[in-house]
Amino acid sequence: MGGSQSREDLELSDSDTEDQQEEETEEEENYQDVSNETPEKSSSTGRNRPKTPSSLDEVESKLKALKLKYPSTTTRTQQSPNCNFKNGVKLYLHIGGNTPKAKWVTSEKLTSYSFIKTSKINGQDEEEDSESESEGVSWWVLKVSAKVRAKVSVEMQLKTFKEQRRVDFVADGVWAMKFFSDEDYKVFNSKYQDCLFENTFGYESNEANKVKVYGKDFVGWANPGKADDSMWEDAEDDFLKSPGSVTPVRGNQDLQEEFEEAANGGIQSLALGALDNSFLVGSSGIQVVKNFSHGIHGKGAYVNFGSENHRNASNLVHSTPKKALLMRAETNMLLMSPMNEGKLHSTGLHQLDIETGKIITQWRFEKDGTDITMRDIANDSKGAQLDPSGSTFLGLDDNRLCRWDMRDRHGIVQNLATANTPVLNWTQGHQFSRGTNFQCFASTGDGSIVVGSHDGKIRLYSINSMRQAKTAFPGLGSPITHVDVTFDGKWILGTTDTYLILICTLFTDKDGKMKTGFNGRMGNRIAAPRLLKLTPLDSHLAGVNNKFQKAQFSWVTENGKQERHLVATAGKFSAIWNFQQVKNGSHECYRNQEGLKSCYCYKVVLKDDSIVDSRFMHDKFAVSDSPEAPLVIATPMKVSSFSISSRR
Repeated sequence: MGGSQSREDLELSDSDTEDQQEEETEEEENYQDVSNETPEKSSSTGRNRPKTPSSLDEVESKLKALKLKYPSTTTRTQQSPNCNFKNGVKLYLHIGGNTPKAKWVTSEKLTSYSFIKTSKINGQDEEEDSESESEGVSWWVLKVSAKVRAKVSVEMQLKTFKEQRRVDFVADGVWAMKFFSDEDYKVFNSKYQDCLFENTFGYESNEANKVKVYGKDFVGWANPGKADDSMWEDAEDDFLKSPGSVTPVRGNQDLQEEFEEAANGGIQSLALGALDNSFLVGSSGIQVVKNFSHGIHGKGAYVNFGSENHRNASNLVHSTPKKALLMRAETNMLLMSPMNEGKLHSTGLHQLDIETGKIITQWRFEKDGTDITMRDIANDSKGAQLDPSGSTFLGLDDNRLCRWDMRDRHGIVQNLATANTPVLNWTQGHQFSRGTNFQCFASTGDGSIVVGSHDGKIRLYSINSMRQAKTAFPGLGSPITHVDVTFDGKWILGTTDTYLILICTLFTDKDGKMKTGFNGRMGNRIAAPRLLKLTPLDSHLAGVNNKFQKAQFSWVTENGKQERHLVATAGKFSAIWNFQQVKNGSHECYRNQEGLKSCYCYKVVLKDDSIVDSRFMHDKFAVSDSPEAPLVIATPMKVSSFSISSRR
């Protein structure tokens, strides 16, 4: 465990100092050789003064006799780079991985970079200028010496260090470049951002095209310097006034592992309960575990999908449920399985009675007499799973957003014993004619809905209508794979493969009232989002499957309480951010940054295996000496619980 800085705290200036010391030592030795060969100093009488040479040949012979040694051309260039050397940089490579011997080494003391537009990302060098145009489909590529050649994209995880005139990035390894002047550093970043925009959106980077991509109301997303960040400050003040913030979030809080135990194997996801139990959903069944103030542990009942508890149970054996949804005061669970491997969509779901351990029915998705599919399901609201009489839940497909009811159209509970395959009742929703490409969704405390799309857009729907979004935030170019929202609807957390995007939904309407984008149109006073990222080094160390997954806020189901942390998995890492710190605009992470503010201050839990799920338990399990409920982390074979407590 540790913070991001603990693996990145190698300032490259230290390496520079070592090089300079070596060079200075070499020069001292050279000059020492000279002094040893030099004739003795003349006395005041001048009797020992050497004879003045009478010819050039004699001068040359005497110089050779001195055996003078000069610093190499390379050394002189390093100390004072040739100003005519275009795009000159010093290149470093990180070696040693996550071991105590990890360090930065100098790869090239003096080399150059270039941006090349080419259709061959990993191909041979092409006979083209650094800014030439290639025919057909092509992308901007960053080329450094003969060692680095990478498509300019968010996958490079480029991080800037303005004070050090340095950038770090991933390209088949972790690299760093240092520039020889502030102007060189500025020119590189400007060109990189232009290439990134063009590679992402397919348009040349200029003001007109940025308006085309983001929209005129989102100018702050394209040009963060022009963004209105006052809403972040207002929200931070509001956080400090909320009843839930009486326990300060200290900078010295740390993670302490409380429990770890082996599971029955094949854990696919966590279904955390707010009452007595939580559930480990696996490939062959569901393991019931007990909730405690320091985490989950203690195996209880096990529901085996292969048992003959119901005539439809055998269908679950062939496809592991990808979604488990607790309902009816956590006495029932809805399990949705994909139709086949590689496809997320499902034509129905199973309903499990947790108290008996039996699957009581298999539901079918149907609209207007026709079978349809769903790709995701969610509770009506943040606390809906605690409602003992709950019979409705939300559904999402590529172009559908709806509410399903397990009662029939007249509000009567269906007779499951006599029904062949009971049909869920579509009670509210909309089927969009054009491609919305919905991917994921979540609900607030009052039932408002946030939906993430493949094009990166995030839409907000009020509790009154699923037909038209009140607010639609533009995408940054990466698909939204998971989305979460705070209980009060003021903050949205979107997950992409390479970064998390945190959006503030607050705005002030024309009457001066503060609202969220769920219940009003935000106009053009929209704050720029903030990005949460892994450092290039951590992104590389997280493993082959290092994509971000399932970023979540901590779990609150009560008005007036504020979520305190955010957690996401990436390969073998679980990364935890302090929510208040992320919102603080004066936080050190944001100083001297280029573009959208990105926060790299997180703590990491490193596991031996890829992590399948990480999430916080319900706020009620936060104890007096901890500002936060325990964090539960699951790998396929183990489940661990961590408490957040102050270091002694």
